[in-house]
Amino acid sequence: MLSLTIVVLATVAAGFVVWANDKRHSKYGAALPAGIAVGVAALAWIILMAAGFGYLPGLTWLPWILPVVLGTAAAIAAVVYLGRTRARHDTERLTAVLRR
Repeated sequence: MLSLTIVVLATVAAGFVVWANDKRHSKYGAALPAGIAVGVAALAWIILMAAGFGYLPGLTWLPWILPVVLGTAAAIAAVVYLGRTRARHDTERLTAVLRR
């Protein structure tokens, strides 16, 4: 259970770093990338532990590193997608309001 705690803490930190480095981070909340990262990482950890990778000699690092990498990648993907779509939708709404 300690490994899940470390994975969650590392991915929360990575999610906040991803949010802080995004130039459009004002378009969505600070907890969104961190929450997505934690959700993906916890699910990956559960799957890897259920598959028995936590107890195989030579592969005990897999449930520690892979969930953090997957969670960070999911946070980056969410930030890229949400940043672009939210900026586009906000611009369209502002243009529609200004044309009235």
